[in-house]
Amino acid sequence: MSEDLIKEFTELLGKSVEITPTKVRVTNPSVFKSKVHLLAEASALEKGAKQATARYIVRAAAADLGIYPASINDLYMGRSKGIVPLNFTTPAMNLRVLAFDCAKAVFRTAVKMDSAAMIFEIARSEMGYTDQKPAEYTTSILAAAIAEGYKGPVFIQGDHFQASAKKYAADPKTEVDALKALIREALAAGFYNIDIDTSTLVDISKPTIPEQQALNVKLSAEFTAYIRSQQPKGVTVSVGGEIGEVGGHNSTEPELRGYLDGYNAELAKLSKDATGLSKISIQTGTSHGGVVLPDGSIAKVNVDFNILKELSRVARSDYGLGGTVQHGASTLPEDAFGKFVEYEACEVHLATNFANMFFDLIPDSLRDEMYAYLREHHSADRKPDMTEEQFYYKVRKNAIGPFKAKSWKMPQADRDKIVKAWEAKFDMLFHKMEIGGTHAIVEKVVKAPVIVPPLKDFLGEGGAVGDVKDLSD
Repeated sequence: MSEDLIKEFTELLGKSVEITPTKVRVTNPSVFKSKVHLLAEASALEKGAKQATARYIVRAAAADLGIYPASINDLYMGRSKGIVPLNFTTPAMNLRVLAFDCAKAVFRTAVKMDSAAMIFEIARSEMGYTDQKPAEYTTSILAAAIAEGYKGPVFIQGDHFQASAKKYAADPKTEVDALKALIREALAAGFYNIDIDTSTLVDISKPTIPEQQALNVKLSAEFTAYIRSQQPKGVTVSVGGEIGEVGGHNSTEPELRGYLDGYNAELAKLSKDATGLSKISIQTGTSHGGVVLPDGSIAKVNVDFNILKELSRVARSDYGLGGTVQHGASTLPEDAFGKFVEYEACEVHLATNFANMFFDLIPDSLRDEMYAYLREHHSADRKPDMTEEQFYYKVRKNAIGPFKAKSWKMPQADRDKIVKAWEAKFDMLFHKMEIGGTHAIVEKVVKAPVIVPPLKDFLGEGGAVGDVKDLSD
């Protein structure tokens, strides 16, 4: 880190921090909080040493202020042991656009409700089309926590670290190596929660469940063992598995048992004493992103909540997991969210509706520009029977990355309007999922080392995510 760069950031931050290549000390927290958005913006939009330094300052300053990435593994294990009550469900939120602003809305709600059982996540596919690599995402989340005065562990998760069935069929080693590279990059960025998703390789044409799940089992165990070999000292990464692609047939108890029995046996071969899964994602009836109707409205989806309860109980009692995970839930009606607690889901993934709100609330001129881009670059994705509404709904996520800078540069009043709407949504979700007051149980159960990587670990652009069209969000 050059003397000039240290001086530039010290001045930019109102002389509220002392910066060295090995440590950052916040000397004036109130001023630093008011300036931290400048670091989040530099992390998102700058390149090279300036970008890396901004990310390093946020990670180190967060630690100095008592904010640090952590694994939710012990909290979920506590559910299976009866140490942690089953009276709340953890929301896992994919922040695809304006992650810093959206996370501010999350933390604002969390501070108000004394909540801590919440996860910030991003999928392999989302990293591609939103142009957000792990280090940038972590920076946005931690900077938002600083801005809103949040303290304590922050759970950041790699969602759907998914194997492409097409790429795996063509070249298994290259696809496995690509996922391992992503795991290394994510761990370095503080993603101490990773959902391995090789359910794309389940073959339901096989006659028995063990045969159907064989490749899913093998690779899930292999990636878990790899995570254990790479995780930082003192951290037990929370690893999630998945037994059925979202949008397919509903999961069954024989499938759950077939997968977990096979997984545990395979993991024991690879690493006898390795910690296994903390949770398992199942299919209960939803589709990712909802299904848009010709008029642009979202089709209603029926969720079989009984499956969540039945399989959660099996997962906890017979396998020591925290329970089951529900994907693709953010477009459900409000009255559905309270049922996740009632039916004992340990985690629910929420994504699409936050992006929908962004597109609904941005200035018309920006939306028109985005849609013009989509017409020019994604017209091949339009099927003959699609209405305008269906086409834009399907492809508009692909405008997030190309328009990242313009989204950041929106007038503050427009960004504030979006944040206000997001905050109201998180307020509703957190109440329905009953995570108010969970800060105490999280602080009691989750014991995490505070890790600040050296500045050199922030240099570099990160690995290539590659073509993500066939991956889930």
